[in-house]
Order: sequence, then structure tokens, then C-alpha cells
Amino acid sequence: MDKFIIRATTKVSDSKAIEKEKTRCPKRKYDEAYLALGFTAVEVGDEQRPLCVLCLRQLAADSMRANKLRRHLETSHPTHIDKPLDFFQRKLTEYHHQEKRMVKATSSNSKALMASYRVAYRVAQCKKPHTIAEQLILPAAVDMVSIMMDETSAAKLKTIPLSNDTVSRRIRDISTDIEAQLVEKIKENRFALQVDEATDSSKTCLLIAYVRFVNSNSISEDLLFCKPVPRRATAEELFKLLDDYFTEHELNWGNCLGFCSDGAQTMAGKRNGLRALIKRAAPNAEWTHCVIHREALASKHLSPELNEVLTAVVDVVNFIKTRPLKARLFTAVCEEMGADHTAVLFHSEARWLSRGKVLSRIFELRSEIRMFLEEERMYEAAAKFGDDMFLIKLAYLSDIFSKLNELNLQLQGKDKHLPHLADKINTFTRKLNVWEKRMSQGRTDVFENLTELAESIDSGATTVLPCIQQHIEALGGFFGKYFPNSATQYDWVVDPFHASGKF
Repeated sequence: MDKFIIRATTKVSDSKAIEKEKTRCPKRKYDEAYLALGFTAVEVGDEQRPLCVLCLRQLAADSMRANKLRRHLETSHPTHIDKPLDFFQRKLTEYHHQEKRMVKATSSNSKALMASYRVAYRVAQCKKPHTIAEQLILPAAVDMVSIMMDETSAAKLKTIPLSNDTVSRRIRDISTDIEAQLVEKIKENRFALQVDEATDSSKTCLLIAYVRFVNSNSISEDLLFCKPVPRRATAEELFKLLDDYFTEHELNWGNCLGFCSDGAQTMAGKRNGLRALIKRAAPNAEWTHCVIHREALASKHLSPELNEVLTAVVDVVNFIKTRPLKARLFTAVCEEMGADHTAVLFHSEARWLSRGKVLSRIFELRSEIRMFLEEERMYEAAAKFGDDMFLIKLAYLSDIFSKLNELNLQLQGKDKHLPHLADKINTFTRKLNVWEKRMSQGRTDVFENLTELAESIDSGATTVLPCIQQHIEALGGFFGKYFPNSATQYDWVVDPFHASGKF
């Protein structure tokens, strides 16, 4: 019932009187003579308060009087009333030493904690197992410090907690803090998403989301999350993961202005794909087909003649790489012939740069491969690596896919934007036109391996040039299909005062 009692209000005159009374109370100063009563002084705010050196009890500032201090000594410590001044001085010295030890211990623990977080952060950055901190990093640091400095400094390092579980907790703390900071920035700004679904080596399906947002006066991008897909990787399941994350972290779909993904039906479907589901939740979000995915689609098509060469190369690679004995024998052949490399590379359709690297390595080791196949009595396959027409096509494929790899690498990386990527694509498309014209004139100098091989062949190289010219022309057509209007699409952004297109 206390909250229903009507209390008398304090008059303004009464409150002023109280304030005057407070200002009248003097701030008492500590006197050295108080030490004989067992008291020293500590600073609390802007006032001094008496502290008993025997029980370390702190009294009120108003108790800074000899009679009150004596009363405390007589009532709380009657056995120390007749102690000399030296006794209380020793107690005061012990108190100061204890205070210093506590400050030092607190400082040391704080530094050890910070060092533990720093080491855990580096372990996470290098993607190393958590046990490496305690098994390798700490012993190595102790050895270095003991040699370069002294054993005392090395002993301090041993106080740093770096066990497996500790490093794991530190990494979780760091990741949670980084995610919280990122989410707070996204809440306050407009943003765009880039989403991809992939399967790792353990057959776990993952949904990876990147975010790009306005951060003060700059554009920032970061990994938003990487979550396992519990069931089938349908558009509904993927959107549920996204929507649950947005709900959990109180993110607003209305601030989403863009969405980028590959061209798979699950992602890019206009009616039931993830693109359509995000469009319903975020009407202002514009979908963009991933530029690197489009480049990979445009460059994958080959004519039957060139595809026959690629198939033969893949068969040879699989014959060597899938059999440990054959791989060792091939390595021995390469070492005997003094080759720079002693192994071929696996071919993978899923990896964008794989085809160019495999073809370049096969062309480099063509002589070693021919000898190895003859020793293995695979005469039909060995004959292909002795055929000039086959080698010319192989040289061209290694050259053109190396150039496509260079383009792919230029499209990758952080802080890339569509006008910049469109400029790279447009430049490569114009190069294809130039290469086609030069090939029609019988000039192969833009392709290094092809030129080197053609010079070593007396005749017959020109018969393959129409096939190469046809592939370059088709390649330009596919780039035009997947990148329409790339030359002028973003002129209004790059140079708005001379843009001819519509805004």
C-alpha cells in the first residue's frame, strides 16, 4: 500500500535549506597523525575517506575526525590500542604492497587474455586446427623469448591460456562480435545480397550469403553467413534460411535493393525460384545474373573437333591420376627427361580455372606423355600426341583458355562493381574480334604456344586455322548472348554527361 500513500511535497525553501546545509559541511583533510589511530586516506571522487589499515574498512568522509577514528580503533581493534606508530606504518606498507600486487596481477591477466584472443584470431585467419596454439605456437614463442630476452619474460608467456577449448571459445566470441557489428551496420543502411549454394568435400550443402552496404561514405562488403541446408536445396528452403536469419537479427527486407546469384533454376526462376521469393519480400530488389557465371557459360562451348582434343586430354589425365602406380611411373619419366613439372593436373568441370591449367600442363608435358603412353603400350593415344594437327589444336586450346582464365581472375575479387566488370567483358569481346581477323589472315602471334608449335612444323598448320577461326567467332557470339549491351549499359554511370542511353 506504500505506493498509494500521498506524501508531503518538499517546499522549495526547504530544499534550498538542505542544499545550503550540504554546502556548509566542510571537506575534511587527512592528517598524518591519524596513522597512529590506524587510519590512512583514499581518494573517492573529489573527497578523501579514512581507511583502516587493520581491517581495510572504509569509513564515510564525515568520519575524518580523531574522535571517530579513535572510537573505531577502540571498538573494532581493542587489542591494538597501545600499539606504537611503527606498527601501523608496517601495516600501511603491507597495504601498499598488496595493492601493487593486485594491480600488477590484474594487468598481467588482462594482457594474457588479450594475447589469447590475438592468437586465436590468427589461428582462425590461417584456418589451422585449434590445437596448434598450445602444441606449436606457445612453445615456439617461449623458446624465442627465452633465447632473445630472458627466462622471466618467457615464463610470463606460459600464463596465456591457449588450450584447444579456449581457442575455440575465443574464435566463437570474436565471430559473434564481428557478426553483431556487421548486423548493426546493415540495419542502418541499404544493402544488396549475393547468394550461392554449394556442396563441400564432406557432402554438406551450404548456403553462402555475402552483403554489400553503404558504410559512412564508402561501400563495404562482407560475408553475412554460411549455413548448412538441412534438407533439399529448393528455393523455399533457401529462402527460409535467409528469412529466418533476417528475423533473428531484425533486418528489414525493405532495405534490400539488389540480389545476385547464378543462373540455376533454383536461384533464378522468375516464378518459383529464390529470385521470385526475394522479390516478393523485397519489391525494390533488382536481380543480377552473376558475371563470372555468365563468363563460364559463354566459354564452355567447343566445336566437335576441339572437343575431341579435350576429351582425349581428359582420358589421359584420368589414366595417370587415378592409378597411383601410373602416377609414379609418369613422374619418373618426367624426371628422366628433365621436365619442369612431374605431374599432370586433375580436370574438373565445376572449377572455372581448371580447364586452362590442365591444357597448359598437358601441352608443356606433351613429349613426356607420348613416351609414357608408348611405354604403357597405349599406341593409339600416343599417336595423337605425335600428330601435328592434334598438337596444334591442343596448343590453341591451352592459349585461349589461359586468356579466359586471365579474364576470369580479373572478374574476381573484392570491391568489384558492374561498370568495371562490363568494361572488362567489353574489352575481351573486342579482342576476340581482332583475333578473328588476324586468324583469317593466317597470323597466330597472339597465341604463344600455337605460334611456337606452328614455327616448328613445316606444313599443315594452316589447315587447322579455319577451325580455330570458327571457334573464336563462336566464342564472340556466346559472349554477345550472355552480355548484351555490355558496351553501353553503364555509360550513364561512368560518364553521365555523354551517355546516350536512357536513365
